[in-house]
Amino acid sequence: MENSKISFGKIFWPTFVAIAIMTFIGLIFFFLILFGVIGSIAGSGDSSLVIKENSILHMKLKGPINERANNEIDPMLLNLNSNIGLSDILLGFDEAAKDENIKGIFIEIDDLQCGYATAKAIRNAINKFEASGKFVVTYNSGEVITQKEYYLSSAANEIYGFPTSVMEFLGLGTEISFFKDGLDMLEIEFQVIRGSNNDFKSAVEPYFLDAMSDSSRVQINAYLASMWKDLKNEISIDRKVSTNTLNMIADSALVQRSTDAVKYKLMDAVMYKDEVLEHLKKKIKLNEDEKLELVAMEKYCRNKFLDNQTLIKMDNPNIAIITAEGEISKGGDGLNSNKICNYFREVRENDSIKVVILRINSPGGSALASEEIWREVYLTNLKKKVIVSMGDVAASGGYYIASPAYRIFAESNTITGSIGVFGLIPFTGKMFENKLGVKFDRASTNKYALMSLNKKLTNDEFQMIQNQIDSTYQLFLERVASGRKKSKEEINAAARGRVWTGSDALKKGLVDELGGIDKALNYAMDIAKIGDPKIVHYPKASVNQLANILELFEESDEENNESNISIITQSTINFIRTLETFENNGVIQMRIPYLININ
Repeated sequence: MENSKISFGKIFWPTFVAIAIMTFIGLIFFFLILFGVIGSIAGSGDSSLVIKENSILHMKLKGPINERANNEIDPMLLNLNSNIGLSDILLGFDEAAKDENIKGIFIEIDDLQCGYATAKAIRNAINKFEASGKFVVTYNSGEVITQKEYYLSSAANEIYGFPTSVMEFLGLGTEISFFKDGLDMLEIEFQVIRGSNNDFKSAVEPYFLDAMSDSSRVQINAYLASMWKDLKNEISIDRKVSTNTLNMIADSALVQRSTDAVKYKLMDAVMYKDEVLEHLKKKIKLNEDEKLELVAMEKYCRNKFLDNQTLIKMDNPNIAIITAEGEISKGGDGLNSNKICNYFREVRENDSIKVVILRINSPGGSALASEEIWREVYLTNLKKKVIVSMGDVAASGGYYIASPAYRIFAESNTITGSIGVFGLIPFTGKMFENKLGVKFDRASTNKYALMSLNKKLTNDEFQMIQNQIDSTYQLFLERVASGRKKSKEEINAAARGRVWTGSDALKKGLVDELGGIDKALNYAMDIAKIGDPKIVHYPKASVNQLANILELFEESDEENNESNISIITQSTINFIRTLETFENNGVIQMRIPYLININ
């Protein structure tokens, strides 16, 4: 009997088809179940949280805090990307203060990612909430308690830390990467053009220097000193420890662990989480056998915000808050000028809206997109007042779009200014020729018809771009001078690309008042004579039912949220993103000098 061979195709294709059919059937069942759950939720009436008597809100500050909440699905992995937003948090604090069933708030902090101005806004909300007679307990539960995490938590009347946590209280510092030597090795040369007197516009320095210029060092030291002073003053008030003592603690590195923080009165005690929970039970006078009702503050804030915006849609809003966050560009996921401009047009045509607040958290970006937004802010301010509230950063293009507003508010530790322009053009010809053996030849009808990255700029071509940069800078000065009611010479003295904190910007006349969005809102209500504020937010709030379903299915396992990216890998990713930003935003940019990461 002969051995019969079975071909690969006879095995593979039936198996492949069977698997495909089973997968298809499985997907049908999955979506039938999913839509059934969605339908049951949609038909269940009120989906708001039921807050029982004697409840405590539990807020986990972990990961990034943006201006607006993010509750979206990664379409590739079907993962839920959910982060609480500052606007939700602030509304949640206000609503919780009025809620008789809520006795206090328990804030657990680990791996906080936000700027110091955002941290300050949450601190102010904590202080205001405690003034209502209710308590806030903060618990620093991370392996490392960063200085920013401690700064935020120090606003509470009671602060606790995990017993073995490492703690940072060493002052402020920042580090800038310089790429010139590496680029030289690759034979890539960046042709740098910035405004003729923009010596503080140091975004370009890493590409042609190997260390900070004197101008860059002066501005960095100045804003770090201003922010450190502000940070010490606030901690001093809340912890009853003098600023001199705080500075001595930092200079001598006396606090290196949470136990040291207790010793020097920066914390009240170290506790394990079960001990903190027992302490909370005692605070609201529960017996040992009674259950502690902890309500997820993220859901509470989101529900309150969505409920608020749903009611506003059915009424006539009288105040609009437009959030402008991220890199300024013509399109994309950041501060998209097309979307922002549409928001302003809609608001301008809505007669029920009496005043507009523009909330800015942006380092700038495309000069053209910045000009588009500037125009809409300018036109809106002619019809109804536009009040600017600055977040962590509103610099360069972020300041440009603020300049035509009626009044500008900034936090004392907001990063702003950076009034300047630059261009960055790589020359890659030598790299291709010497490293890869690739050569280029050209033909053109006119002298300037072909300007390529593989051909170094001639003196004439360089001067052409320099003239464009200078022209854009002069326009920048004109825009700011007009909005600030000052001369170009006065603005130029505070400009030249220099970065300021909100406190210093106030002294230079670049902002009008110090304060958060709550202060800007109160001012807007006063000038528009509004007693009952009905605020509509742009982008408009919407419910993502599929995200809500996935949130129900997700396990509350902290390991699912851990990042596996090492520090070196993350630094590389940040560098690549920076280069992508330069590429996507065009040659002429209004952008903050660097990605500021203050530890």
